[in-house]
Amino acid sequence: MTKPDTQTPEILLANPRGFCAGVERAIEIVEHALARFGAPIYVRHEVVHNRHVVNGLRTRGAIFVEELDEIPDGATVIFSAHGVPLSVQREAARRGLRVFDATCPLVNKVHNEVTRMHTQNLEIVMIGHGHHPEVEGTMGQIEGGIHLVETEADAAALRPAHPERLAYVTQTTLSVDDAAGIVGTLRARFPAIIGPKKDDICYATQNRQDAVKRLAQEADVVFVVGSKNSSNSNRLCEVAALLGVTAHLVDDSDDIDPAWLTGKKKIGVTAGASAPEALITEVIHHLQKLTAATARELDGVSEKTVFPLPKGLQEKS
Repeated sequence: MTKPDTQTPEILLANPRGFCAGVERAIEIVEHALARFGAPIYVRHEVVHNRHVVNGLRTRGAIFVEELDEIPDGATVIFSAHGVPLSVQREAARRGLRVFDATCPLVNKVHNEVTRMHTQNLEIVMIGHGHHPEVEGTMGQIEGGIHLVETEADAAALRPAHPERLAYVTQTTLSVDDAAGIVGTLRARFPAIIGPKKDDICYATQNRQDAVKRLAQEADVVFVVGSKNSSNSNRLCEVAALLGVTAHLVDDSDDIDPAWLTGKKKIGVTAGASAPEALITEVIHHLQKLTAATARELDGVSEKTVFPLPKGLQEKS
């Protein structure tokens, strides 16, 4: 279908975009802990992968660390939304740290799958990006026995000790299409391989990737609001690019090069699951100042998922 030519640029807003239930819960856990116990509150790893969110919490008294040995005994620590290995949980308990676990419930689901598969004496394949803390946490749920597969080439080269007793799980924020390709390669080589009872890629990742696919049908360029270390934000850029639309990952409006808008009439905007709505709005307003564009939200899925806070932080009735 030929795209209509119009003199007035238009901003097309992907729907859904931005925060998911797991991210909202993780941020609220830090905020509630600060309100209840006061600063400092220690957080192992960035609670979510967004520079603005992390800096905002830091100004309120959150201290972000990479390892528990940076935290004084008896302090309050929050595990990030990406999850942690069992060794970290055990060390926190040994040292008497007050722990609130902000691991996304959908990541916990994958952890439980790994534990269940391990008890069934299955050899496990983890499909994901090895540098990502979610993968570190998932692979750390058992002592060894997990193969990391990042690409279809890795899947083609895999040499399990017991191919007849093989199972797989996936990182929750992967490209849906990339994960399907890897799983397809594994199934072709190991027909008996067992997968999770329900797809590991989370509903929010799926919905945002589907929304970008719809966006790419109309947009001449796509802006993804998100930080460079956000896996799901990077995947949104990749989805748009694979459909032939140039995509730019921007932390905020300062990252936008006006030259990217030259000749563009349909400007797509979406955001990773860890990007706050205020930041998205700021980017939209900046694009409107540069182009005098109107804005239109596309149709999409309505998300109503809500995850409760840990009992120790829930409001008392």
